[in-house]
Amino acid sequence: MTDPIADMLTRIRNAQAAEKKEVKIPSSNLKKAILKILKDEGYIDSYQEISSDGKLYVEICLKYFNGGPVISSLAKISKPGLRRYSSRNNLPKVMYGLGVAIVSTSKGVMTERSARAAGVGGELLCIVA
Repeated sequence: MTDPIADMLTRIRNAQAAEKKEVKIPSSNLKKAILKILKDEGYIDSYQEISSDGKLYVEICLKYFNGGPVISSLAKISKPGLRRYSSRNNLPKVMYGLGVAIVSTSKGVMTERSARAAGVGGELLCIVA
């Protein structure tokens, strides 16, 4: 797999399209950091790490409101073939502050609001709205 983050986002999108309550993905520290942000921002209910057949997985409980998924759009920005970096002054505001851009910085994975407050830029991983 060349882009595990894009795979995670696609699995979440597909599970929401099929109205699944939960989805299971292979575990990694970066994925768990992104999921922590999604949980803190209210886009998913919860996530937990589970072991199955000697491999670690993360089980994500998806969130729905009024019969529809809470996440309306989920897009990968930086790709393996073309990395997208942004300085602290050029971090995007998603839907005028209603959405969230997730940034990988030297101080860890955080939202664009947190990165702007910390005065750091980094690689734009994805945008959630």
